[in-house]
Amino acid sequence: MIVALGAVAAVVLVATSDDGSSGKQSPAESSDTTGSTPTPSLSIPSELPSELPSLPSGVPDLPTDLPSGLPTDLESLLPTPAGNEVPYYMLKAGDCFNVDSSKPGQAAKRSCRTAHDAEVVKVTELAGTYSTDAALKKAATDLCEKPLQAKAAKQPAGTVRGTLVQYPDSTGFKLGIDNVACSLAADPGGNRKLTKPLT
Repeated sequence: MIVALGAVAAVVLVATSDDGSSGKQSPAESSDTTGSTPTPSLSIPSELPSELPSLPSGVPDLPTDLPSGLPTDLESLLPTPAGNEVPYYMLKAGDCFNVDSSKPGQAAKRSCRTAHDAEVVKVTELAGTYSTDAALKKAATDLCEKPLQAKAAKQPAGTVRGTLVQYPDSTGFKLGIDNVACSLAADPGGNRKLTKPLT
């Protein structure tokens, strides 16, 4: 802006000094009363548009009443899977469920009074740093060993024939899934079922 005004002022000075008059005057002593020094003119439009542009017709209206709070539990954020299937890390102690080898990490919750594969004895959390699936498996197995042995010792003979330890893989653990579900099973991989809650 200053450079442009300086260029305009220089052009005006050259034009007034070469007007052929014999008296040489400096620009400050000019006798021109109309003011030969240009003044910048800032022009602002006198009219503003009367209408603002309209939004395209395909834009949906915003809701006027937004929810006041967000859910605090993870379960409410996830859709409920069909057939009572849940990720294993959503199980709680006392939950009974069936497993499907074609859906690892999933558990189909069942009533403990109907035939089911296993019952959760304890849900615990991994702590520490694990970079491999093998390290996670060992840590999860170690966490479940004592609670499963204690609960199995209280069951009538022949009730349970195995254990089921569900834990995250290294990718899931890096994402923050650290739950381990420690369960007793009637017959892992077999046809026997539990038919009532563990004692």
